[in-house]
Amino acid sequence: MKIIGIDPGLRNMGWGVIETDGPRLRHLANGIVHSEGADLGPRLAMLYRGLCAVIAEHGPDAAAVEQTFVNKDAAGTLKLGQARGIALLAPAEAGLEIGEYSPNTVKKTVVGVGHAAKEQIQHMVRFMLPGVSFAGPDAADALAVAICHAHHLQGRALRIKASA
Repeated sequence: MKIIGIDPGLRNMGWGVIETDGPRLRHLANGIVHSEGADLGPRLAMLYRGLCAVIAEHGPDAAAVEQTFVNKDAAGTLKLGQARGIALLAPAEAGLEIGEYSPNTVKKTVVGVGHAAKEQIQHMVRFMLPGVSFAGPDAADALAVAICHAHHLQGRALRIKASA
């Protein structure tokens, strides 16, 4: 199964694609979709088109999106929420099932601690996906989201198997 993880951002939207084979994980690709300019509409369109192109190129079977946290700046939170809408819309339009995870859930799944530092997350992603080279911190976060989804899907499959 191929999973795309998405780290929503208005300027930089990270993405990472992994493949699962039972408990094994393999890195396929990662990158960042950038948007520029002052006008929100065209920036959101850039993010949408870029993310749709990534999904079309890599053909994932499922998607996982990190939930946003509330900033002290209400306007910034609203803009980030709109970028998160794009992060949900693009995979939904492609017919993908989407998992959503809080930043603490991603950190706890990947590192074992809900308040891990970015360096710890990147270290564990490198450990779980040997040889990976990150396109940037947002791409590393997106790979962590994909890993989190893979682990949650495996846990769900084990629970279903045990109850059958």
